[in-house]
Amino acid sequence: MPESEEARWYVVHTYSGYEGKVASSLKQLVDNRKMHDLIQEIRVPTEKVTEVTEDQKTREVERKVFPGYVLIKMVLTDDTWYDVRNIRGCTGFVGPESKPIPLTDEEVARMGVEISSYEIPYNVGDSVKVVQGPMEGFVGVVTDIDTENRKVKLIVSMFGKETPVELDIDKVVDIS
Repeated sequence: MPESEEARWYVVHTYSGYEGKVASSLKQLVDNRKMHDLIQEIRVPTEKVTEVTEDQKTREVERKVFPGYVLIKMVLTDDTWYDVRNIRGCTGFVGPESKPIPLTDEEVARMGVEISSYEIPYNVGDSVKVVQGPMEGFVGVVTDIDTENRKVKLIVSMFGKETPVELDIDKVVDIS
């Protein structure tokens, strides 16, 4: 295995239902062998979904986005490849002939695995203009910025009424 100088995201295939067990075993391996510099992150991407039960009740459940897969940000070496490959429940890396192929930056961005840091050009209290979506063209005042979920809350004047609105951070621009 060629040694990579920087950590990249790789996909590991697991037995069905073993994603959490593989992830926790990997985390334990990293802690025990002090491999934090080589295996930096281990993720089982999940999403919250609202489900309607047979008796018409709704409940929120967490589902795996990619069942049967675990995402690992690591520096690929012979040792890390061997250690990951031999975790119980792991069937191998995703790639031709189980040879690990790192995800491209575009794939990582599309999957939402790693959110790159960005600077928000406005603050709470600033006036902003909506530039995309059904409210395009409206002007509002920022009341809250949620950087973790990439959301911004505004108070927009619509038809003479103050209306609270929540939008994606990139859907508004600063006008102050």
